Amino acid sequence: MKKLKLQVQMTVDGFVSGPEGELDWMTWNWDDELKKYVNDLTDSVDTILMGRKMTDGFISYWSNVNPESEEYPFARKMVEKPKVVFTKTLAESVWDNTTLAKGELKVEVDNLKRQKGKDIIVYGGAGFVSSLIKNNLIDEYNLFVNPAVLGKGMTIFEGIQNKSDMLLLSSKTFDCGIVLNQYQRK
Repeated sequence: MKKLKLQVQMTVDGFVSGPEGELDWMTWNWDDELKKYVNDLTDSVDTILMGRKMTDGFISYWSNVNPESEEYPFARKMVEKPKVVFTKTLAESVWDNTTLAKGELKVEVDNLKRQKGKDIIVYGGAGFVSSLIKNNLIDEYNLFVNPAVLGKGMTIFEGIQNKSDMLLLSSKTFDCGIVLNQYQRK
């Protein structure tokens, strides 16, 4: 069965964005080791899950990366990998290589996990990831903790009611100050 992996940037105090969705706290002076880790994580999956609210910005950003840019090879991966967008409002996808999931979250994700192939990755947004966590659907957490504190903002752990024990798989520090903590649910 496929695993659902979360890859998320967050602050030391656990926020994934500011109160209005601000991302100006994110660290981007990544060294080659961090870039390789993210590339390897991306290569371990064949499907990207996203909530509706994050999709416009995500797809338009990666679709418009300049071919001369250093991030162009990674951008191609983001564009070419099949994407599944969870939505209750859209009737059809306006994005290439993207399908819509409109059914019940747990049923849809479980069906995706049963398909053959590589694992699945989810990037967000915050509300969507929080719903996945509440439904115990994320198997592996890749938390990229940035050296910043916001004090307030959006969190993926909003409204979590039930304790969930985690097993630390690895913890790695990078020169830019990001600490990766990788967990799986026990």
